[in-house]
Order: sequence, then C-alpha cells, then structure tokens
Amino acid sequence: MSELFDAVDALIASASPLPPPAERERLRKAHGLTQEQVANALKVRRATVVSWENGKTDPRPPQREAYARLLAQLAELYPANTPEPAPATAPESPPTASVPRVPSAPETPFEPELVPASSSAPTTPGRSAPRAAPPTGRRPAVNKAAPRSSPVAADSQFAHGPLGVLDGDGSLYCVGGLVLDCPAKSLPGLVEWVLDEAQLGAPRLHPSGKDFDPLIVLTDTAAARLGLPERLEDRRRLRLPDDHKVVQQITKAKWKLTRRGFGPWGRVYRPAQGGRRQCVQFAVLPWGALDSRSWGTTDHLHPAGIADVLGTYATRVITPRGSTAVSGLETMTALRPSTRAVKDESSGTWVSGPVPGSLTEPVDPAPVEAPDEHPVVAALYPRTHQRTPAEVLDEEAYEWARDPQLLTDTECTKAFAVGIDVNTAFLAAANRLVVGLGAPVHVKDPAFDKKAPGSWLVDLSGIELDPRMPNPFTPHGVRPEGPAWYATPTVAYAQELIDTYHLPTTLRPLEAWIRTESGPYLDPWYKHLSEAYKQTMADLGVPAGLSEAEFLTVMEHHKQTDPGMAAVLSAIKSTVKGGIGKLRERPQGTGYKFGERWPALERPTWRPDIRAAVISAARINMHRKILKTAAASQTAPPPAGNLAFGEDALIPIALLSDCAVYLADGPSPLDVLPRTADGKPAPGTFRLGVSPGMVKHEGTQDLLWAVQMLDEGHNPARHIKGVTEDSGE
Repeated sequence: MSELFDAVDALIASASPLPPPAERERLRKAHGLTQEQVANALKVRRATVVSWENGKTDPRPPQREAYARLLAQLAELYPANTPEPAPATAPESPPTASVPRVPSAPETPFEPELVPASSSAPTTPGRSAPRAAPPTGRRPAVNKAAPRSSPVAADSQFAHGPLGVLDGDGSLYCVGGLVLDCPAKSLPGLVEWVLDEAQLGAPRLHPSGKDFDPLIVLTDTAAARLGLPERLEDRRRLRLPDDHKVVQQITKAKWKLTRRGFGPWGRVYRPAQGGRRQCVQFAVLPWGALDSRSWGTTDHLHPAGIADVLGTYATRVITPRGSTAVSGLETMTALRPSTRAVKDESSGTWVSGPVPGSLTEPVDPAPVEAPDEHPVVAALYPRTHQRTPAEVLDEEAYEWARDPQLLTDTECTKAFAVGIDVNTAFLAAANRLVVGLGAPVHVKDPAFDKKAPGSWLVDLSGIELDPRMPNPFTPHGVRPEGPAWYATPTVAYAQELIDTYHLPTTLRPLEAWIRTESGPYLDPWYKHLSEAYKQTMADLGVPAGLSEAEFLTVMEHHKQTDPGMAAVLSAIKSTVKGGIGKLRERPQGTGYKFGERWPALERPTWRPDIRAAVISAARINMHRKILKTAAASQTAPPPAGNLAFGEDALIPIALLSDCAVYLADGPSPLDVLPRTADGKPAPGTFRLGVSPGMVKHEGTQDLLWAVQMLDEGHNPARHIKGVTEDSGE
C-alpha cells in the first residue's frame, strides 16, 4: 500500500501548481534572491531557472515541488499588490552625470528603454546617449538570448552587453538594439573609451573563472576610420607589420599586443592592476575575422544585425576571441578553470590552487597518442618513418562505403537511398564521458578496465561481424589485421560485443597507457553547448517535443526562417567540432621545425587523448545504433556467437562521420527506422529529434544514384545532400 501512496505523492508533485512566469520572477526579486541562488538551492543550472521565469520551460520533479514550495512561501511574504523592498546589500547610488541610464535590469531578457539623443537626461561631454538601432529585418537578439543575454548586468558593470560592432560613423551597435556614439578616432583612444565608458563585457561562467573582456567588431569603414588597411599584406602571418602606424600608436600609448600581433583577431591590453583586467578584443571584418564556414554571411549584415548574431552567440556560448575552434576550447576552460583561490592554513593567506576535476597543468601525451612531429615521437622514429597501427593511436570518425558486390537482392529492390545525420555527434559523445586528467602511466600486460581512460594495445581482429557492416574498431570500417592501439571506449565496446553476443574470443591487452586520475571533464561543456544548441533550434522553430512527422516538416525549412539565427546555429556546431579538434592542435607557421615543441603544447588543454576518446565514443555510439537497427529490422536476433544478419536486415551502405545512408522503399527516414509492434521507435536504434545524439534527415537520392556512386568508388554519404561538401555537423 505504501508504494501506491508514494505513486500518488509523485503524481501530485509532478503537477504542483506554479504562478505565471512573470510572477515567478517578481517573487524572487522581491526577496532579493538571484537566479544563481535559486539554481544552487534546487540543484539546477542558472539557465534552467531563466527558462522557468521566461516561460520557455516548466520544472519537472523533483525540482517542481520544491520550486512551487519556494514560490508559495514568497507569495505569502510578498503579495502581488505589495511594493518590492529595495535590496539591502546594494543601496541605490545617487544620480551621476555619466551615460544616460538604461532602466535597472532584470536578469532575464528584456527590451531596454532607449533614451533619444534629444532627451534631457544628463550626459557627460564627449559621451552620447544610447539610441535605438535602425531596423535590420530581425527581432532584437536580447529577446532570444539565454541567461546572460540581459543588456544590463546586476551591478551595471556590463550594462551594454558583451560586445559592440563599430561602424565608420562612430556608431557602436550593441545587443538589444542599443547604439552608442563612440568619439574615438584612433585605436588606442578606442581602447580607452571602451574600458572607461562603454560598459561592455560579460560575467564569468564559473566562480573561479574570469569575466570576459569586451569585444569590438570593426566594419570596413570603422577599420578605415582607425587607419587600418583594407587587407593584410602579410598573408602568411596575418598581422600588421611592427612598423605600421597603428601598431606604433598602440606602443606609444603604453598598450601591449599579444605575440600574435594585431590581426583579424587582435587583443590590446595592459597588465592587470589591482585585480582589474585591462583588455579589449578586436575582430576586424574586412580581414576575414568571421569565417564563412562557421558564420555564413554574417559579416555582410548591417552592423546591428552583426551585433544581433554575435551577441546571441556570446550570451549563449561565450564572447568570441577567435575562430569558433578557439571559442570551443575557451568554453571548456571558462567552465572548468585550472585554478582557484584557496586559503593557506599555515600563513592564512590566499594562494592559487587546482580546481578539482579540471585540467590543471600541461602534460606530455603517451608516444602512441602524439602526432608525428611531437618531440616524444621524434625521439623514437626518424621523420620518414610511417607508424603502424601497433605504434600509433588512430581514433577518427567514420569514412566507409560498402563494396557494391555485397548489396543483397532485397536491397536492390529498394527505390531510394536515405541519409540520416546525428545531431552534434561529438557533443553527445562528450556527455558523461570519463577522461584522464593527468599524465599517462605505462602498464605491461594489463587487465582491461573500462573505467580507466587511456590507450590500449590489443588485437581485435578476432571479432567477426557481418561482412556488409562497417567494422567498429577502425575509421575506414575495415577489419583490423592484428594488434593496434585503441582508446578505452573502443575496447569497452569490443568487450560489450563479446559479452552480449557470446563471441568466441577474449580480450588480452599487451600494454596500455592509462590515466589514474580521471573524471567527466567535458560534462559542463556538454550541458552548456547542448542548451545553446537546443535553444537556438527552438528559435528556428524546432523545439523539443515535436512528433516525428512535425520534426521532419519543420526541419525542411528551419534555416530559412531566420538567416541570422541560422548563422548562430552554424557557429555553435562549428564550436563543438573545432573545440574537440583544438585538443590536438598541430604546429602552425613556416618557421616550425620538425621535432620542436610548439606553443599549444604548453596548454593544459592540449590533450590528444581526450580528443581520441570523444571521437572513439562518437564512432562507437554510431555503430551500436547501426547494430541495434539491423537486429530490430529482422524477426530473429543473430544466433549466439555470431554477428551475421539476414538478407532483409537494415544495414547502411555508407558512413561519413555522423551521417549514415540506408536503402529504403520510401524517401523519408520514417521509411527506414524500425518500429516496435505498437509503432514506437525500436529501443536502442536511431531516433528522430532535435536533441544531441538524435538524428535528422540528411538527404535522399534514388537507388541508381547510390549504386553508381559505390561503383565509381565514391562515398554516397558525402554527397547525399546533392552537394559536394562534406556531410555532417
């Protein structure tokens, strides 16, 4: 009987009444609580509380009952007709003659009140009032942004948002349609004005992290106004020469540049004083700061539209400091900083200490994990040596196409080739993935432990699969020929196959490089980018909870609904892939000599083993679903000790990274994916949907096209969209 009572209690809790979203926000503020405090109390992310307060989502058990209880108690203290008390810890400052004030802001998005230039509000000489941006054909980014999108921070330190786009007439376009008049005529003057007057920047993502420096994006006319050339003459290093007048102005004003100099992404700074950072980041559009592969045609928009796109990305992901690959890596460290302040018990002073679960110092990889030019490899082999699978870890994404001679008679009766694509496959693979945090330890004749991240030398050639199916252990899908190095997720999957299907083989690793200290380092990164991805998809008209048919319909035209938001989506996906790639950044520049160290090696986040683990996990996730799909598509499972399937089994004809191509009777993914007797997706198979790890329709071609591609040695997955670009996210 107690179980029935518990079930009733759970049912009631799942539907605990909540006030309207606006009332939720009012009650929290009436008690002087921040969204962060509520999130910590309920053990959720601040972004989740923001979604509750703006009505985008509602809490689910067990948080729903606790949240309802909190709001009910606050409602008793602060009835709707009771004025809110002033915060006790932040008394209102007397009016000053600085920037005309945008109204004191809530932490959730709102449309700022813009003071016209003719207003009687007080101004400081040389400092113009904010004004509204001209219409750009898009709604303001502030209405779309996630938790940090509010144009006015609680302490007004970042009152005008994370960035501004400067045009040639001195107009600085900020998020939410805000426009500031910038009087600066030189780059040093612009830096001074931004730090002293503009109130730009963004708060840190972790209590032990750093606030984000303001970003100023320069249009072509703004660059000309500041004395910058139309293009960089140094095409190799992509930077202004040291004797350029703008570089000399910076030096004369006692500002500094990083060792990369002033290029498409330049940083001007002075050493921090009194704990206050003095740094401004620049993105120069005419020099190609926004790569069209990530940002589309964003750099061709009106400056207000550029501010909208970049501002939305900055509030959902991070303020850009370079390419999307750089942003992906910076997001990792912003969410998990290396160090924090800890109190030295012996001296009573605060010192720097490691953050648990973070990458705290640079470590050299195992020789098998390092690229050829790394010093640990160069010390073992001559430059001309071609390492074998027994000498190097080769965990890469799939690129496989089936031998056309292995097409079955049943498959040749199909009419279509249908491509499905996994949403942000690398991001999904990072979820709950345990990776090494420290240096590798070499072990001889180890017993395999799936909980130990690292690299293992083991012979997996004894595991035999259906010849029509790609091998899960190699990126080219071909069966390995002997001992080779694999990341932990790959070897764990081999053990899973042996145990599940009772295969007649045993794993016997010969040696391993393992990490004794480990943890889910990428979990905050996954959650942060997953939320950004799903929120942006929702803005494009693809929310969670759609039926499969509805999902396929809206996905046909979702990128046309809002080109600016489509650019944000493209940048987020590039951030995922680029961030993983940056974990094994190769040397750059013609001055590099083989076998020397390069700057990236001095980062704690230069970790090729983590990159290998993510790619391994993504490939294994793909193969596991391929196997489940094949098994679900036939009436009887494979016999024990055998992974051969019947002629009618659904097996792909091609794979490229996160795209799989199947032959089907109809043109839709619904004609491919197997169902249960009650019409639901078969367990463990591919599922249509918007979340990372689910799939979408990649494209459809006819059968003859697919067979011709295979006959000519091409990969149908690369061209299933009907274009020549690579498939996938």
